[in-house]
Amino acid sequence: MKKFLNIAAYQEQAKRLVLLAFPILLAQIAQNSMALVDTIMAGRVSAADMAAISVGASIWFPLVLFGQGLLLALPPTISYLNGSGKRDRIAHHVRQGLWIVLLAAVPIAALIYHSDFIIQNMKMEPKLAEITIGYLHAMVWGLPGYLLLINFRCLNDGIAKTKPAMVITFCGLLLNIPLNYIFIYGKLGIPAFGAVGCGIATSLVNWAMCIMMILYSKRAKNQRDLKVFEHIIEKPNFATLGKLLRLGFPIAVALWCEVALFALTSLFLSPLGTDMVASHQITLNTSSFIFILPMSLGMATTILVGQRLGEGSPQNAKKVSYAALMVGLNITVLTAFVTVVFREQIASIFVNDGKVIAMASSLLLIAALYQFSDTVQVVIGGALRGYKDTKAILYITVFCYWVIGMPVGYTLAMTDFFLPHLGAKGFWLGFVVSLTIAAICLSIRMRKIQARSDEILLAQLDKLK
Repeated sequence: MKKFLNIAAYQEQAKRLVLLAFPILLAQIAQNSMALVDTIMAGRVSAADMAAISVGASIWFPLVLFGQGLLLALPPTISYLNGSGKRDRIAHHVRQGLWIVLLAAVPIAALIYHSDFIIQNMKMEPKLAEITIGYLHAMVWGLPGYLLLINFRCLNDGIAKTKPAMVITFCGLLLNIPLNYIFIYGKLGIPAFGAVGCGIATSLVNWAMCIMMILYSKRAKNQRDLKVFEHIIEKPNFATLGKLLRLGFPIAVALWCEVALFALTSLFLSPLGTDMVASHQITLNTSSFIFILPMSLGMATTILVGQRLGEGSPQNAKKVSYAALMVGLNITVLTAFVTVVFREQIASIFVNDGKVIAMASSLLLIAALYQFSDTVQVVIGGALRGYKDTKAILYITVFCYWVIGMPVGYTLAMTDFFLPHLGAKGFWLGFVVSLTIAAICLSIRMRKIQARSDEILLAQLDKLK
């Protein structure tokens, strides 16, 4: 009977996770669809335009996700306050998040705008370099809107209201398609900008979604008691900012390390030709699209673990963690199967070039393998953020991705040290190795935290709220 009750408890947590994760999933699908649409629509102009988005994204995403990572200290903090009945303290953290937006936006914008220094020293084709620089210069204008959007999305996610982000992101996708059509191909009297038009459209969409999220947060009945917009601009509180940055900085660096691992690969591959970069980008886009399933589950895990801990129930937080892991691995079995069976059809969505399709198909086989360890590491990482144990994620990520993953990948891809250089395949094999080791290390860390007594664990969390 006891065993049955335990199974039922895990099933209940799994059900709550799925209900919370589903809107996050749809929002992430819409977000990734924007990048997918950009790649496909630019690819219809030329392979160089598609490759420019790949190379541009390799600079844009690591920097922007660093800023986003700083703000990801808000969901576990807000969910803990919400679960412990201290909703009156939530508004203060959201307002302080505005200072984090300002703190992050200025240097990140400067780095992106002046990234032409990096591009011009990568020895890539002149046309590819020119398009990439134009794309990044257009994208940078949407950066403040994107970070403000994330700040208010973190508010809604933290109080377990994940549907608004879903609706707003789908609105952004619907707006992105016609704007792409206008600016890429030159319609309504506007010149054809090619890949640069993707950057213009994305910037406009980021600001549109930002405005929609702020308007929702201001008018939502479930947030009126929070009084976020009363005295929306408040002085920096260095105690609160210190706590948020101590929690968010490791998340930001870990995200940067993970994304930069993939992004830097595009830069290393760029001298090997457009076909190599295009095949890598197809595989990366496909993997990123599939990754939103475990990532959404990981985000929901952070929220529910934080709530359960705020309620003073570490045992239920533990059940949430393992329920999330079981759900995630079951989903991965399906996604890996689809990737293997339909790899050629997937590649043909992006390009018509038979050589690029063949190269991407072989990379997708490796991508199917690494989905398993990737799921484990992202779900457990979400649980650890709920426990506010972000430094461990940072240390493990840096070690596994940069001390192990990048050297292994670069050696296999670009040198003849072990084998004749494998090109993009070598990097993807390095990804498999690094993610597998990261999954093992994070699992050990989570078990160590959950082995602490309830009293010690809750006392430590109370100091961080």
